[in-house]
Amino acid sequence: MQARQLFIGLMSGTSLDGVDGVLADFADPVHPSMVLASASRPFSQALRAELLALNTPGNNELHRAALAANALAQVYAQVVADLLASSQLQASDVTAIGAHGQTVRHRPQEFDGTGYTLQLNQPALLAELCGMDVVADFRSRDVAAGGQGAPLVPPFHRAVFGHPKQARAVLNIGGIANITLLPGAQTPANAPLIGFDCGPGNALIDAWCQLHTGAAFDDRGHWGATGAVHTGLLAALQDDAFFAKPPPKSTGRDLFNMSWLRQRLRGFEALAAQDVQATLTELTTWACVRAVQWAPQACDMLVVCGGGAHNDALLQRLQAALGATPVCSSAALGVAPTDVEALAFAWLAQQTVLRKTASLASVTGAQGARILGAVYPA
Repeated sequence: MQARQLFIGLMSGTSLDGVDGVLADFADPVHPSMVLASASRPFSQALRAELLALNTPGNNELHRAALAANALAQVYAQVVADLLASSQLQASDVTAIGAHGQTVRHRPQEFDGTGYTLQLNQPALLAELCGMDVVADFRSRDVAAGGQGAPLVPPFHRAVFGHPKQARAVLNIGGIANITLLPGAQTPANAPLIGFDCGPGNALIDAWCQLHTGAAFDDRGHWGATGAVHTGLLAALQDDAFFAKPPPKSTGRDLFNMSWLRQRLRGFEALAAQDVQATLTELTTWACVRAVQWAPQACDMLVVCGGGAHNDALLQRLQAALGATPVCSSAALGVAPTDVEALAFAWLAQQTVLRKTASLASVTGAQGARILGAVYPA
């Protein structure tokens, strides 16, 4: 029996709803997705509002960002404490924490040719609070090597969801949606692994829902399902250069935000709010289905994870668009949808500790694979 290799993964994504964490055992390389415990903590309304505000230029940003990072580390530490308590383990039992941080700006390859990606985080404080090694800053090395710095999860998706015969697509629908196109039996042997950001996932859907109903998200997509897709508005939303750009590509709230949406709503102000919501849901569906079509062979299964996996209306639209290709939650393959990204950063932390490369040039466009992350010892 192999010795345990315990890692904690922490993820706070572009949906800005809070922190998801998992405690994982990677002792078995054939089944690297053994989740021993999972936990989540919501953001306070004040912290969520500040993190959202820091996605756009504002007054006294450096001071506010530093304090927001401290507050984020406190929430991370609470999730870690929850994981240890539920698994009855000690900090000394865990090799390291993988903490992604909160992305507030993502502008790779822009401005000076290198650009930047910025995740608010305080890994030094987290190491102090938890008494564990912390691995953080996963994206910047890939950006320094000329890449997009995102998405970083495709190698993990291959390790956990890959199948020797089935060509699967793994679709993570957080605030932004990203996809990994996994090879199958008919995929050419030399075909590279493909993964990229599709476009908006929940970000616009959630923001519009909150604006008009006060709810943080459209529960199961029920509100949007009461509306009708408006083809004119949908065409206006689809008319963005990002969608036509071939991969490698990545995006974030820098582009897909309420300012972007308001610009495209000009001329459609008379539409019912529910119809706009239905159209935003269709936009996410369309962007994700377009992404599936980049696969080198026909997709045998679409595996959906992230918060969007709980949006029944969205999954129904995806199934209708893909026809005979089955659409399922990652839960059907043994990993809860809200655990997948946190588990990915636990896995990425393990790769860092083992000094293994964890990025793919075919995904990010970097000059080559790189060892990602920086280690903050306990």
